[in-house]
Amino acid sequence: MPCTAEDWPIGAALLQFRPAQEASPGQWARVFREVAAEGFTHVDLTDTWVRPGDLTAGRRRDLALALKEAGLGVTAVSTVRRSVIDPDEETAADNLAYLLRTVEAAADLAVPVVGVGLHRPLTAAQHTAVWFWTEPGATDPVGDEKTWALAVERLGAIGAHAARHGVQVSLEMYEDTYLGTAESAARLCRDIGLPNVGLNPDLGNLVRLHRPVEDWERMLEITAPLANYWHIKNYYRDHDPATGAYFTVPAPAESGFIDYRRALTLALAAGFSGPVCVEHYGGDGLSVSARNRDYLRRILATTLGDPR
Repeated sequence: MPCTAEDWPIGAALLQFRPAQEASPGQWARVFREVAAEGFTHVDLTDTWVRPGDLTAGRRRDLALALKEAGLGVTAVSTVRRSVIDPDEETAADNLAYLLRTVEAAADLAVPVVGVGLHRPLTAAQHTAVWFWTEPGATDPVGDEKTWALAVERLGAIGAHAARHGVQVSLEMYEDTYLGTAESAARLCRDIGLPNVGLNPDLGNLVRLHRPVEDWERMLEITAPLANYWHIKNYYRDHDPATGAYFTVPAPAESGFIDYRRALTLALAAGFSGPVCVEHYGGDGLSVSARNRDYLRRILATTLGDPR
């Protein structure tokens, strides 16, 4: 049954919470109560907070109980900086094994989507920057068909494993990776060629860069037909032609560089029907995310024609 504006799964990212892998179930429950108190019915289990794939079966049951007691569903498990084509082969193998475990954990928790990317850990310069995206990070080798084929093979293996568990995989767009442009992301998804593997057109990851970027509307036109999950966040963006300098900082979804009223309308017209995660860096990220959620629901109500 199609979702309405009121019940469309929109989850809160947990980027603003401290890592809680070793926390007690009671500590998890406090975070979930805080999320629910902001009006959320869903959460994105961002693995910088808790890694479900590294929890024992008993600890996963504790996590599931804490979610249930808070009245929260889960839009996805979003994994962060776990590239399966890391130049260090041991790291790449570890990441692949971790992602396969995460798929199994998602199925155990009845989570419909696992988010996967090709971005790698932050560099020392990114760690010390006020905003990490203002410093260059690791890059995938351009034009290297052998590495491209390896990405297709390993992401395809994750997708096939996920299909056996009834889980979808969503590939997150991120700069300077094979998911760093709309055309490249679409090609990678199509080369994998599995119906349960789609794209996460995280436009915010790209428009925040301090350099020229693709037109966001064009990116969405290419990627939305393949999208099965969506991280939504926004940034203020400015450019000084006299100096060539760019400037970006986080913004609420409704007031940043990306027009999400237009973006959501385009995505729905392209057939997007997946869950959404609202994110925000800096300040009270949870409160801004709640504001973003309410903004999206207003647009959905108008676009879908729901009575309010």
